[in-house]
Amino acid sequence: MTNTTPRNITRTWKVDLYGTWGEGRSASVFLGSRTVTLSADALGRRTASVDGEPATVERAVQLLTWAREDGHLTLLHEERHPEPVAAIGKPRASLLHKIMGMVGIPKAQHYTLSAAALGEPRPLATLAGLTEGEARTIWAYLCAQYPKAREVAAQLTARLPLAA
Repeated sequence: MTNTTPRNITRTWKVDLYGTWGEGRSASVFLGSRTVTLSADALGRRTASVDGEPATVERAVQLLTWAREDGHLTLLHEERHPEPVAAIGKPRASLLHKIMGMVGIPKAQHYTLSAAALGEPRPLATLAGLTEGEARTIWAYLCAQYPKAREVAAQLTARLPLAA
């Protein structure tokens, strides 16, 4: 019933850094390991930390680039956080209930019909928590099953006062 498309992401790497001593790859010297974390939110804000301490994004990217080119880079953890999706709310859910009732669907079946439209195995707990996309899917299903729904909706919305 909710959109779980990831928008916010956090990745943590183990970075093994090597330097050179003399000439050639055989003169490679292990300099140490770091833990680098980069995060980005849905608004594009980026943050970074190195070994658990705040760092600039530039410094974190520099360490990652260094490890990728001359060291060893291991992804330790990736966490994706779904972006909150706005629900249609009680007023629109109420309107959907009114339309369903006026086309002859008993109130007890509103949640079952909505679940069927979404392909859910059990009746929905509420219509107010639907996303815009889910509400449109239910509306299309309702109109396909009960063609009178569009006419009822037009009558109801014509009687509603315009929002200021």
